[in-house]
Amino acid sequence: MSSKTGLTLYTAGTPNGWKASILLEELGIPYRVHAIAMAKNEQKEPWFIKINPNGRIPAIVDHDEGDLPVFESGAIMIYLAEKHGKFLPTNPRSKAEVISWLMFQMAGLGPMQGQAAHFVRFAPEQIEYGIKRYTNETKRLYGVIEKALSDGRQWLAAGEYSIADIANFSWMYVHQMAGISLDDLPHVQAWMQRIEERPAVRRGIDVPEPFDKAAMQDPKKVQETIDMVRKFTGTHKSEL
Repeated sequence: MSSKTGLTLYTAGTPNGWKASILLEELGIPYRVHAIAMAKNEQKEPWFIKINPNGRIPAIVDHDEGDLPVFESGAIMIYLAEKHGKFLPTNPRSKAEVISWLMFQMAGLGPMQGQAAHFVRFAPEQIEYGIKRYTNETKRLYGVIEKALSDGRQWLAAGEYSIADIANFSWMYVHQMAGISLDDLPHVQAWMQRIEERPAVRRGIDVPEPFDKAAMQDPKKVQETIDMVRKFTGTHKSEL
């Protein structure tokens, strides 16, 4: 057991990483940040595999709980929200609503948008079936949120801002990378603006390094990101 106290977040600047860092900022608790060098495959090193056997970010170690490791972004969110008594209701009905929308992101929106971004931006070849399959499903999932918000609610679940909002927002914040437009989703746009305006959210998005949202509108910078990811994942045409 280490002599550290508090909490360490192991993360990178991705939607899943932001889910943890935004929540930590919202909770206002002190934490250390260890930026994982994914381009160097640091997340596969033996020391990190002891924290997360799956070798993925984010992960946390709660030093106040005997160096307890918690991995998977949704599990981290539930653990922290329950431990600190915020952003996850204790009433069974309200809690179920929040967990349902959290799982909607974990099982649906995140995986589908991730695949859409891969086929739209990062695949070495343009595969029309893959592009249509995953972008259409991601659009459908965005539509589910649009319909839910159209009843006048401000937040996704239980009438309050929660980990469900943070989780879904973190992925939808980079919708452009998956070729998804928000033009026909006015309620989603308003909901996302409410979340983005929260100071803790802005701070969380800049963990572990500042994120330049405007760069997503710059074709040159987008291409630089694509080239970096392709090199990391081994999907450059020149490497096939």
